[in-house]
Amino acid sequence: MNTSCKANAELSRCIWNSSNHNLLKIGKDDLTTGFLPFSSKICKSKLKDIKGTRKDRVVLSMSTGGASDPVEIAAGEKSDGLTYKDAGVDIDAGSELVRRIAKMVSGIGGFGGLFPLGDSYLVAGTDGVGTKLKLAFETGIHETIGIDLVAMSVNDIVTSGAKPLFFLDYFATSRLDVDLAEKVIKGIVDGCQQSDCALLGGETAEMPGFYADGEYDLSGFAVGIVKKDSVIDGKNIEVGDVLIGLPSSGVHSNGFSLVRRVLERSGLSLRDNLPGSSVTLGEALMAPTVIYVKQVLDIIGKGGVKGIAHITGGGFTDNIPRVFPKGLGALVYKNSWAVPPVFKWIQEAGRIEESEMSRTFNMGIGMVLVVKEEAALRLLGEDHGKSSLYRIGEVISGDGVSYR
Repeated sequence: MNTSCKANAELSRCIWNSSNHNLLKIGKDDLTTGFLPFSSKICKSKLKDIKGTRKDRVVLSMSTGGASDPVEIAAGEKSDGLTYKDAGVDIDAGSELVRRIAKMVSGIGGFGGLFPLGDSYLVAGTDGVGTKLKLAFETGIHETIGIDLVAMSVNDIVTSGAKPLFFLDYFATSRLDVDLAEKVIKGIVDGCQQSDCALLGGETAEMPGFYADGEYDLSGFAVGIVKKDSVIDGKNIEVGDVLIGLPSSGVHSNGFSLVRRVLERSGLSLRDNLPGSSVTLGEALMAPTVIYVKQVLDIIGKGGVKGIAHITGGGFTDNIPRVFPKGLGALVYKNSWAVPPVFKWIQEAGRIEESEMSRTFNMGIGMVLVVKEEAALRLLGEDHGKSSLYRIGEVISGDGVSYR
């Protein structure tokens, strides 16, 4: 599973239905004023006839940061290198869908949907793992794909400063292979333990003839909570604030449609070693997504954190600006962190432009925190020699992301 309304060919929507209004006891003020989910600004939303039934539907959130965010090479640029569009992601269809939905929704953007509950917000997120599933089928590595599933949602909601409470999963297949499903769910349990949240339930759907034999689909849904006065929303970010990067384990769960095209072009198989490494391509590409929840909440607790961006589909280019107020941009320092070898192989084998890489993959940084200068100095001092934090840039006047 932004304010610039970037297109997403796998756009997901989250709709709150007030048909069962007895499930939650919420004050009138909470329902009429609050954060519009997936928006970086405080918005007003009014629910009329709260005691009504099915007619009371309010669209509350929309995610534009899923596992297959479309990326297209700059207009007019000529290259024989691969792009996300070459891999089958239709940016025009995604843009058209965003335009249509934007007419029905007051605000889109951000990483999680915020729902008012007393002096707190429930923060919800949903996502899948994209076509990384195809590699799971080909490699037979199913034990960690559940970790990826949990990570994609809990890493989104922690960007608001929310502690995950519970997780739900959806597992669908043509014919239920109990042993295989058990492997996947064990990974989900592992991911929930890493993020200190409960696996509250889920759905196992057996749909004969719908999926290929031996294949399945996954999606996940996470809910967390944060006090209203502790929400991380980016509104206080200013010029001179520091960008702190948290390292990734590799590709995580984004850009795999392009990765698979690169594999085809390279002529290598997933059993071949990653060039210059003793690790196979399959092992490198299937490395589970890092779950940042405990690390990020610990850093937030020390103070000075103003904004947080989960670097998923869209890379630095699309994700960092999502947490900035209007008129601010990011300057990223090149060579300020170690780029994992798998990205270098993807770029070389696919002859992919640098700008395309930066807008498709995390390039070795899975989470970016925007912090005060003094907080950055303290955090980096505590991290000395551990390489779990990098000073990767700063906030500047302007917009977008530039590199130096």
